[in-house]
Amino acid sequence: MKQNPIAPARATPLRSLAALSTAALLAFGAVGSLAAQEIKIGVVSFLSGQAADSFGVPAINGAKSLIEAFNKGNAPAPFNKKGFGGLQIVPVYVDENGGATKQVQELRNLFDRENVDIVIGYVSSGDCLAVSPVAEEMKKLLVLYDCGTPRIFEEANYKYVFRTASHGAMDNVAAARYLKARNFKVDTINLINQDYAWGHDSLKDFSLSMAVLYPNAKIQADQRPKFGAGQYGTEISQLMSQPADITHSSMWGGDLQAMILQAAPRGLFKKSHVVLTAADHVLIPLGEKMPEGVILGARGAYGMLAPKSALNDWWWNLYQAQWGVYPVQAPYRMAQSLLGVKLAVEKAMAANGGKKPSTEQIAAALRGSEWDSPGGRIKMALGEGQQAVQATAIGRTKWDAGKKMVVLEDIQRFPAECVNPPANMKSEEWMKAGFPGAKCN
Repeated sequence: MKQNPIAPARATPLRSLAALSTAALLAFGAVGSLAAQEIKIGVVSFLSGQAADSFGVPAINGAKSLIEAFNKGNAPAPFNKKGFGGLQIVPVYVDENGGATKQVQELRNLFDRENVDIVIGYVSSGDCLAVSPVAEEMKKLLVLYDCGTPRIFEEANYKYVFRTASHGAMDNVAAARYLKARNFKVDTINLINQDYAWGHDSLKDFSLSMAVLYPNAKIQADQRPKFGAGQYGTEISQLMSQPADITHSSMWGGDLQAMILQAAPRGLFKKSHVVLTAADHVLIPLGEKMPEGVILGARGAYGMLAPKSALNDWWWNLYQAQWGVYPVQAPYRMAQSLLGVKLAVEKAMAANGGKKPSTEQIAAALRGSEWDSPGGRIKMALGEGQQAVQATAIGRTKWDAGKKMVVLEDIQRFPAECVNPPANMKSEEWMKAGFPGAKCN
């Protein structure tokens, strides 16, 4: 007898349905139990594009080293609890390349699809300005580890968005103070900064700081190449046509490397004292091609500018052993972010009876907190406790033939209270007023 090719489906017995339901509930319970034992973190930085080699990838490498050490319980006290208070850290790494619109969608994907508990990330000021209001709207915890524009917390109020490093005003105030402390003669100033939020804010902050400390100095050239331009012949020609006592730039990543390689052979670094406020990350790839005597900042006391401490020694050795180079600006900033988040999660857990804390509980613990980092003490002092301040340092480049590397000499350190605005003033107002309340001794 032939079988009916389309046989009717048999009814599932009630006992089988009950078994299936029980299995589903058990599976759901297992997933829920696993989620309660781990904390999932989205980590965003440049993994491709012109900012990847000197900035984004080192930052991600720093995250990988630190998360591995945390999960094994190998970090020094008070960071020695496994994971985050016993919660296994599960990272999800995302490429920041692609622009602000793409990053907004990636942020939503991290929270909605990947179900991450926290996102730590973003180098570009434009990306930070784009993603911050989205995280706030979603009521999800976003920790900005780098981007420098002061506008994030000076133009908006946030509950779920934090930045665990000082904004860019610090870099430029410190550079201007360095020049004044060492009696540089400055009658003329040239500027070359990238044409987007970070570059605009940096040139404004440096110009305002110099106006206070060098009121008679005049700005000549103000060059603003596009982000990622790569070729700077026209801009360099303009800078060379009117050499200034000081040439300031906040360029970074591949843009900065390209500018240096194109400007050095043409003599720019011999005709002007060049001030690079965010540049330590190009010292390793440039090597002997980095001009000597450049006044250089790292957006904090990082790398060769870092203060001596047991925590910094541990971090330096951990990173260098795994990646074969010493850590610079980007991995330092990533490290101080992860260290601060770790302590906040653990504080929130302690207040929550040892259970995994909620987003609101972690945010409350991080708000206004302080902790030690390899680059010094971090204080969440601005933006109603959402924005960090920190000490910084400036030095000058020198090629060390014996070590076969660029080193930094003539280093000067600046306390956080010297180069960051007070909580009751916006950075621009503070600079225009002549740094009232600054404590530099």
